[in-house]
Amino acid sequence: MSAESRAAELRRTLEQASHDYYVLDRPTLSDREYDTLFRELQAVERDDPALRTPDSPTLRVGAEPASNFKKHTHLIPMISLDNAFSDDEVAAWDERAARMVGEAVHTCGYSAELKIDGAAVSLTYANGVLVTGATRGNGTVGEDVTVNLRTIREIPLRLRGTGHPARIEIRGEVYFPFDAFERLNDERAKAGEPVFANPRNSAAGSLRQLDSSVTAARPLRFFGYAYAIPGVEQMPFATQSELLKTLASWGIPVAPHRRWCQTLAEVYEHAHAIETRLRAELNFGIDGMVVKVDSLAVQAELGIVGGRVPRWATARKFAPDIAETKLLAIEVNVGRTGKINPYAVLEPVEVGGTTVRYATLHNFDLILQKDLRVGDVVLLKRAGEVIPQIIGPVPEKRDPKHPLQLPKTPDVCPSCGRPVRVEEKDVFCENDRCPGRRLEAIVHFASRLAMDINGLSTARIEQLVQEGLVHDVADLYSLKATDIAALERFAEKSSQALVDAIAASKAQPLSKLLFGMGIRHVGEEAARMLARRFLNMRDLAAATLEEIEAVHGIGPTIAASVRDYFDDAATAELLDRLEKAGLQFEEPQTVEVSSAFRGLTVVITGTLPTLSRPDAKARIQAAGGKVTDSVSKATNVLVCGADAGSKLEKAKTLGTEIIDEAELLRRLAR
Repeated sequence: MSAESRAAELRRTLEQASHDYYVLDRPTLSDREYDTLFRELQAVERDDPALRTPDSPTLRVGAEPASNFKKHTHLIPMISLDNAFSDDEVAAWDERAARMVGEAVHTCGYSAELKIDGAAVSLTYANGVLVTGATRGNGTVGEDVTVNLRTIREIPLRLRGTGHPARIEIRGEVYFPFDAFERLNDERAKAGEPVFANPRNSAAGSLRQLDSSVTAARPLRFFGYAYAIPGVEQMPFATQSELLKTLASWGIPVAPHRRWCQTLAEVYEHAHAIETRLRAELNFGIDGMVVKVDSLAVQAELGIVGGRVPRWATARKFAPDIAETKLLAIEVNVGRTGKINPYAVLEPVEVGGTTVRYATLHNFDLILQKDLRVGDVVLLKRAGEVIPQIIGPVPEKRDPKHPLQLPKTPDVCPSCGRPVRVEEKDVFCENDRCPGRRLEAIVHFASRLAMDINGLSTARIEQLVQEGLVHDVADLYSLKATDIAALERFAEKSSQALVDAIAASKAQPLSKLLFGMGIRHVGEEAARMLARRFLNMRDLAAATLEEIEAVHGIGPTIAASVRDYFDDAATAELLDRLEKAGLQFEEPQTVEVSSAFRGLTVVITGTLPTLSRPDAKARIQAAGGKVTDSVSKATNVLVCGADAGSKLEKAKTLGTEIIDEAELLRRLAR
């Protein structure tokens, strides 16, 4: 084979492998195989530089530092969007469009897409090959950052498939994934460098690095969503929805959660689902949803206001999920296992649609790694229902006159004053009778996934503990309505309702009781596996370490923790009291209704028509299946309901079997 033919073959193989890995999340070459072929291509091009084509994968590693950036004029100006901050404002936008073109707006429907919080860029392809990449700039003229954009492995250097125009600009957003952004900030903080303010700024800054090897070292990603072509060349799509499908077929990554909506009511519903629920699943920032008239012909008829703002699109903005605020204090609480958990007390700030006053800090090592100090201005992230987390400090906003306080790892438990034990990154109180541990243990026991005692909130548990009515979980079952009614904020009716709810929890199966007892390392799934294997609390308590470790899915760490728990004399006393109170010490033996899910790993996404998520999970488990939270190569089946999120997109790329609730029920009934 000639050097020219070999170089072409290597380019095809490496680009296909890159697409499989970065876009489809389905690797086809090992890292070693990829590196070997990559080095071979580098050697071929080094021997004959004329063989290095504009779409060569070797260009992704960056080039020599530039002294400045050339200017690039976009084929057609990159426009901005007007913002809508409510459904009413979206409706007003729609009415304005309908006044211009009539019912054509409503007939063609709407394309609803995520508004990525990144850096806008344009990619110019000539005969399918990437020739220029530029920043948005002022919308008409941007900066030529082709060398930097080539380092983003998701951006195809040559478009896939056929039907590409002779020359086309593909517009999109370069973004920084949350997990990669946090890793980068951690590394910068350790090195004494200032952290980036947010993922969008870091993405934009990474694109404008004069040394493209710096850009190559940062895991930037890209989503495409628009196009521009010169002249009147016929395009292979007539709607925005078809455009997105075409871009995906050409190898351009397209954002998940896009949806065609026939009516504005569907647009509102989709926007609400994204902002309140699906946003929490994303590993990248969004600040809204873009609503577009779907027909490109109607878009052309509506036109652009002042050459800047399209009449055919608007941005339905969401509450920001990253904000700056002040770290007022670092305090600690004691968990049910004795772990001492630091948390941040913050100056109240609006983020993710909620006022946030506290944030998790995980452990004391993390505080030091992030260089967090009381008095700092910090970056706070909150997406959907995720617990607020501090990304890092903003060192340039530290007040040199303010006496910043460095937090210290405690030597004694803040609740009981006993000495603590340090285990790797964590700090533990080993006093079983620590008031802090006792409170959190009861809160966990009463929680929904454990004994599910309706009405027994954390505040009520604190009140019962402070009044001396409850010292441990067994005391709950000796409470009388008359005792509770004497407390502040309780009445006769609410007191009796709480006693009835506690009594009703006695019927919970052994698996729920095991999880509620708060054995270290024993989560909901481990408790279920132990209950199904031993079927009786007393049999589990008498089991040897080897017998426990032999349970499928139970490793040595969990087994040792379970054995230590039951070897404790205080546990034996607690079990006697719970059994005497009438709690369920046996696990009902479930009859598998089907063998269809035996040995299969299943993920559930979206809202099912009739089954709740816990109900569907329980039925699949009873049929021998394992239910997990995330889609991976190990997932066999995805059960999909309405408003499915990124899990559906990933399942499609991995070729995972996708079924609906009706098919799930059919298989369970077989």
